[in-house]
Amino acid sequence: MKSRFSSGNSIKLTIVLSILLLYGFSNYSMAQWVQVSNGMGNLPVLSSATGGNNIFAGTGGGYGVYLSVNAGSSWTQTSLNNQIVYSIAAQGNNVYAGTFSNGVYYSANNGASWFQTPLNSQNVWSMAVSGNYAFAGTFGLFLSSNNGTSWTQTLFGQYVYSLAVNGNNVFAGTGNGVFLSTDNGASWSQTTLQNREVDALTVNGDEVYAGAYAYGVFYSPDNAITWYYTNLNNQNIKSLTVTGNNIFAGTDNNGVFVSNDNGINWIQRNEGLTSFQINSLCIINNYIFAGTNNSVYRRPLAEVIGIKTISELVPAQYSLGQNYPNPFNPSTKFTIQISKSSDILITVYNVLGSQVEILVNWQLKPGIYEVDWNASGYPSGVYYYKLVAGGFTQTRKMILVK
Repeated sequence: MKSRFSSGNSIKLTIVLSILLLYGFSNYSMAQWVQVSNGMGNLPVLSSATGGNNIFAGTGGGYGVYLSVNAGSSWTQTSLNNQIVYSIAAQGNNVYAGTFSNGVYYSANNGASWFQTPLNSQNVWSMAVSGNYAFAGTFGLFLSSNNGTSWTQTLFGQYVYSLAVNGNNVFAGTGNGVFLSTDNGASWSQTTLQNREVDALTVNGDEVYAGAYAYGVFYSPDNAITWYYTNLNNQNIKSLTVTGNNIFAGTDNNGVFVSNDNGINWIQRNEGLTSFQINSLCIINNYIFAGTNNSVYRRPLAEVIGIKTISELVPAQYSLGQNYPNPFNPSTKFTIQISKSSDILITVYNVLGSQVEILVNWQLKPGIYEVDWNASGYPSGVYYYKLVAGGFTQTRKMILVK
């Protein structure tokens, strides 16, 4: 009986496997931050914001605001081209730029034209926008409800270095901790996070993250009522952003850290960076952008959160591979095969069935991926990891030995 695997088929199989290996190694070698500064050059990027599909970068050196409409592949200088832009905020077509010594500039058309608002002689360290309200952090907090035509000061006596907004809640990071307004900035109260210079803030529902100079990242699960000190400590935090369960922290000399468990564990992800002062972080179109002292860098989000593309060839079905090494200490990895675009959930459980970590909570396109898990914060024992994709579910066992 003739074998189904003839010499011709064997040759074809060898070629396909070779392509897979080459493609996988190629993608693996590219798993790093990539400079994307076409049209901008090596300018320092001090701030960034997203509005729709647009990215705005506020630069140092007096070069103003740059705009990218293609996820950072190229940049064009806007007509605000002679300012040092410390902060920037965008919503819809409205863009606000906070400058060094010249206050706030406003654009109603995605940066095509700008006008200087009456708040025109301040160092504006932070900006935020929510609906009809714009917020400018200077020595005090200024509020505008008419696109910057007029401003009212509502928080006094504090340098406001960072701002974040969630509904009617406004959070102000100051030289003396975090202040909270529950009425769109009309009135303020000081939270229990005090006596810290808070240079970065981000919110995710009721969860608030604060980056403090020389102290690292603080976490609040209840809109800044209570605060907890995370394990990213003794760092100067300059920028924060969040998506899903993933928190990203940019430092002033140690690059980018990521956590997917509210700050219990952090992983440093600096592959490809040539500057480790991360002035700004923003997310758009499944990419994360880092503004540094020498340019802007981009990286697929999936890479940063511990998942790498091995191949874009479409598998026949979903599958969850066995982790390796196994047993392991403290890191292990495994592959997943995604046969069609799906919302992917990968979770880890202990032997009692309690969920201990979410590794992936993301929409992925078809392909083969490698997922990393660093279990340095967990005790030795048996753990289970589970893939849920559409109607597909699979669970495997792994053993952590310390």
